[in-house]
Amino acid sequence: MKNLHKHNFGAGPCILPEEVLDNAAEAVKNWRPTGLSILEISHRSAAFEEVVKETEKLVRDLLQVPHNYSILFLQGGASLQFCMVAFNFLHNSGKDAVYLDAGYFGQKAIKEALFFGPVNVAASSRGAGYTHIPKEYSISADAAYFHCTSNNTIEGTEMFRFPETEVPVICDMSSDIFSRPIDISQFDLIYAGAQKNTGPAGMTLVIAKNDLLDSVKHPLPSMLDYRVYRDNGSMYNTPPVFAIYAAMLNLQWLKNKGGLKTISLENRAKAQLLYDEIDLNPLFYGAAERYDRSLMNVTFRMHDPGREADFLAFAEQNGMVGIKGYRTVGGFRASLYNALPYESVRELVNCMKVYAEKYHRPAILV
Repeated sequence: MKNLHKHNFGAGPCILPEEVLDNAAEAVKNWRPTGLSILEISHRSAAFEEVVKETEKLVRDLLQVPHNYSILFLQGGASLQFCMVAFNFLHNSGKDAVYLDAGYFGQKAIKEALFFGPVNVAASSRGAGYTHIPKEYSISADAAYFHCTSNNTIEGTEMFRFPETEVPVICDMSSDIFSRPIDISQFDLIYAGAQKNTGPAGMTLVIAKNDLLDSVKHPLPSMLDYRVYRDNGSMYNTPPVFAIYAAMLNLQWLKNKGGLKTISLENRAKAQLLYDEIDLNPLFYGAAERYDRSLMNVTFRMHDPGREADFLAFAEQNGMVGIKGYRTVGGFRASLYNALPYESVRELVNCMKVYAEKYHRPAILV
């Protein structure tokens, strides 16, 4: 049973629905009931193969993935994808790859890609402290691919529009996939660490157009070749069994809620509630430019940085968990992933109001 007095705003691993935790916990003891734990079953068993098929179907249905795309369950997180993407599609291509630099993880992706070929940074908001998503840039028509990060968890910015280009578009959607409807056909490959909205850490989701995968001509190690995973049903090697199973439970929960349209409305309402308080409260201000504010990771600071430690302690005493900003940027970050209840955001807002009352104005609780 979750501690109902704790409100989990952690940036990842994500908060999970209580029913998902309960079902996953039961499966750890006795799965379906086989007399075995989900941690003990063979990944080659027919029962687990059905889990993989059901998880793939849920991904395909929720995101409306076209038939000419493959869905893969890998390991290594987005960090392995930084080099795997470049090894597959930039190495020996004779072309440049185009990257959009809009945050810390975009920078990490660029660093890894440089091991495999030349990288052209189309635009960067680094000089502005990554407070916005660059808008004015061009993509060479003969580039190997264009790479972007849809949501920047550290800086609190999110892409709501993507460029139209003839070159393959590859996107790291680790922290906002399944939070809103997206048009999969805009992208040639999407990758996402599971630990934000998909499920627990340990699994990486890849959605890839088969034409892109089949375009690779140079030899690759088996474990770094997307086609090997595709042709072996994501089970070339032992997959992350428990992470896939828990992701299946979480995606079933999302489907039962009404899918991406429903969760998108809920996520917008949560973000609006918190951003409204940040903008109205005299002690706080938003770290990201308004037009690029993330719906998943709300970053904010205090006008008086000397009070930040005191407010953090006050918030933690009142049950707020995980709102301290990333270590390199400071301030605060509240992650509003799918399973976070609206009531938790309301409690954080009230916490900010009560704290402000001590220093500036009466609090009107919501």
